[in-house]
This record gives sequence, structure tokens and C-alpha cells, in this order.
Amino acid sequence: MIEVERSSCVPDGWAFSVRVVEPDGQTEHRVTLACADYERLTGLAVKPELLVEKTFEFLLACEAKDAILRQFDLSVVARYFPTYETELKRALTS
Repeated sequence: MIEVERSSCVPDGWAFSVRVVEPDGQTEHRVTLACADYERLTGLAVKPELLVEKTFEFLLACEAKDAILRQFDLSVVARYFPTYETELKRALTS
């Protein structure tokens, strides 16, 4: 289960607390999201929380919850996973 909560605003965007809960335990993460990245990735069609949730679904399909950085800006995901943006857009439209 992925729990996403908007925790605060940051300059030009938002910060989220994300908890990943699985039978073997849980992890907590702090994710920032710039307004420009949100608009580019979603076209403002979904809430920022859904973008973060879908990002974690993508990450969990690629690696274990314990391997996900504890704190990061959403823009760095594409540096580690080149298919992220393409797969994300597909997930958001299906």
C-alpha cells in the first residue's frame, strides 16, 4: 500500500510524505515536486498526489521499497530510470 500526504509547500511546488507499507514492513519517504514538473508530466489532468502515487508504483515495480531514496525530488527519477516518463504517462491515461 502506498500512502501519499501533502505535507507542505516548497518554493515553486509541494512536499509529500510517502509511506510504503508491505507485509515485511514499511518505509517512509519525503518527495518534492516542482509545479513545472507536475504540469509537464500531467498536463494538470490529475492531482499532484496521484502523480506521486503512480511514481511510487513505478519505482516499486523496478526495485524494493528499501532501495528507494528516503528523500528526493521527483525530477530525479528519470535520471535513474529512462523509461519513467513514458511509462508514467501511460499509467496516468489508463
